[in-house]
Amino acid sequence: MNTKEIGYRPTWAEINLGDLAHNFRQIKKLLAMETKVMACVKADAYGHGLIAVARALVSCGVDHFGVASIDEGIAIRKNNIRKPILVMGAVLRKDILPLFTYGLTPTVCSLQLARALNGLARKKRRVMDIHIKVDTGMGRLGVLASDALPFIQEVQRSRFLRIAGVFTHFPCADTDRDFTLAQIDIFKKLITDLRHRGIRIPLAHAANSMGLIAYKESHFDMVRPGLAIYGLYPKAGLKVDLKPVLSLKTQVTYLKKVPSGYGISYGRTYVARKDTTIATLPIGYGDGYPRILSGRAPVLIRGRRLRIESRICMDQMMTDVANIGVKVGDEAVLIGSQGKNKITAQDLARLSKTISYEIVCGLGSRIPRVYK
Repeated sequence: MNTKEIGYRPTWAEINLGDLAHNFRQIKKLLAMETKVMACVKADAYGHGLIAVARALVSCGVDHFGVASIDEGIAIRKNNIRKPILVMGAVLRKDILPLFTYGLTPTVCSLQLARALNGLARKKRRVMDIHIKVDTGMGRLGVLASDALPFIQEVQRSRFLRIAGVFTHFPCADTDRDFTLAQIDIFKKLITDLRHRGIRIPLAHAANSMGLIAYKESHFDMVRPGLAIYGLYPKAGLKVDLKPVLSLKTQVTYLKKVPSGYGISYGRTYVARKDTTIATLPIGYGDGYPRILSGRAPVLIRGRRLRIESRICMDQMMTDVANIGVKVGDEAVLIGSQGKNKITAQDLARLSKTISYEIVCGLGSRIPRVYK
């Protein structure tokens, strides 16, 4: 890998924008022609790089972006990306000015915020688009579904606000089909009740990655994929052809021959069972690679599947390469493919007893992203 691309510490993440485009096309195949796509690019596009991913998705034909915070929306705007951006997290009343400055759409689920937005919009002599979030069972943000109809009717009276969207979220689409279907029914009834009262909101949206793949009835006017865009599956066995967009790679920086019985790394949790060679890799938990993977995680070197045997350090990790001819400078793959072998973020998530979101989102900023 070119030093100009990654700096002088040979550890990097490769982001394949061609595979990103492939995943977007696979998502579109599951949707009706008129159904829009809001790509979730929060948390630095799930660790893949916010701006590069957003630009690539614009080229793919994405309709909207979903972010967690105003700051993420500002970063997109400062890179001259004009697509609508929904700030899906809660916004404090004191922080609403940048929403107007940068043309961001807030999520509203309190009358206090609605009034503050309406007041500032009146002063600026403009109408602001908002989306209202309805809690159908997630228990996080959102107006309770039982209160949603009168709440929306009240907000509808605001002269300087336009309700451009209404949405909900699924907490267990991958584990509880009956509960998810009940959520869809609650949300569908709300939309019907609104229409009966003459309130037609342009965009109703509910489906996350699992929803858009496994619950066609949840597509409504727009879907909000996150994980699937990046080629990660929300559940095993789904019939959709996704390609992982991110690979995590490093290089062997040091080799040391050690005798049988020699302990390696903190705690000496790994002791050589025979005379062997230990390779050092310049990546550790300071880069967001989970320390819990010590003694568990695989690594690919020279096409062989090895294991990170010893305790992972802040900046380095070690593996026993025995006598397979490893040399300083050899590429080591921690996520991705080498030869016939492959390691996925889902593999690391299972070993870490977590979810693949945490694996890719946790990769730190000192790991350069290289775009293909």
